[in-house]
Amino acid sequence: MENKITTAAEWQAALSDATTPGKADILCRFFKTGKGEYGEGDKFIGVMVPANRQIAKQTLDAPLQTVAEMLASEIHEHRLSALLSLVERYRKARKDPAEKHRIAQFYLTHTNGINNWDLVDLSAPYIIGDQIMEGNDPTPRLLDSANLWEQRIAVVSTMLPIRNRQFDTALRNVGHLLQHPHDLMRKANGWMLRETGKRDISTLLRFLDLHAATMPRTTLRYAVERLAPEQKKHYMEMKKHTSNSL
Repeated sequence: MENKITTAAEWQAALSDATTPGKADILCRFFKTGKGEYGEGDKFIGVMVPANRQIAKQTLDAPLQTVAEMLASEIHEHRLSALLSLVERYRKARKDPAEKHRIAQFYLTHTNGINNWDLVDLSAPYIIGDQIMEGNDPTPRLLDSANLWEQRIAVVSTMLPIRNRQFDTALRNVGHLLQHPHDLMRKANGWMLRETGKRDISTLLRFLDLHAATMPRTTLRYAVERLAPEQKKHYMEMKKHTSNSL
């Protein structure tokens, strides 16, 4: 039986024991931690996600204050482990709407620690996405946030509704942020559009008919990736001939 972890010190020690030699430097480069890059100043110790996920499963009895301590850490894998723990707690609370809402509110009040794309992508769909489906959509207030990562939460969280063929929130949120200047948001927008098309091609095509000519090229490339060659060419040509190509 796995040991239970209840304190931040125990949690951090377990993660330190799970590091892979040489991996920290690779992760620092991959997640753009250099000066002026989107992950500037982030620190890694070199824990792979599968190992981190197993450790997070041992922390489900830790108080939320301990989770908050981990989210406040300067170490990326500490924050990721805290988020993986929250996702697992949320999953286990699937028959308890009040507990799920409590976890979601905790998540939303600790977004300062959710500050890279993997931290968003491995947590937001499973917590905030489910809240959207429960009718407790918190994303409208995130759309106009000055925080890039809160905006990414608003978009990527719609993955779960999309998988359940609920497209309205995704199209609203992507549409709101369609001209976002940051490449990470342009990719996220295109990703959600592509996922929509995988479930309902007509919904994607209607959106592209309206916006392909003016959306950022990166977003369009992601959105049309799975279309038939002639469809892909059609929408890329729309973009090519518009006067305000991005």
